[in-house]
Amino acid sequence: MLENYIPIVILLGITFVLALILMSLSSLLGPYRPNRNKLNPYESGMDPVGQAKERYSIGFYLVAMEFIVFDLEVVFIYPWAVMLTDMTTGMFVSMIIFIVILFIGLWYTIKKGTLDFELKPAIANRK
Repeated sequence: MLENYIPIVILLGITFVLALILMSLSSLLGPYRPNRNKLNPYESGMDPVGQAKERYSIGFYLVAMEFIVFDLEVVFIYPWAVMLTDMTTGMFVSMIIFIVILFIGLWYTIKKGTLDFELKPAIANRK
């Protein structure tokens, strides 16, 4: 029974060893020329402004959660789309209910303004 997993364990071992070798070679053979500009914090091409302990807007977390939800939606819908021709009525109805629930969630978040990325007047005046 466990003999079936031996190729997977060997592949994982080779992958791990190869990753260690490549990282070691990179640090040994690669140039290391630090300077002031390279050691500065980098934030998406912009100079860092303010303290690192500033709070993020709740909208940031809501958009991240929506991304995760709709990413999972694709994971569930893809096998359903592959089986579309061999589908029973129960499978079709359950997937339609799933999609309707997701669209209700999307409609709710749009109504709440989560996906509106323009600054609100109250937030724009704060400094």
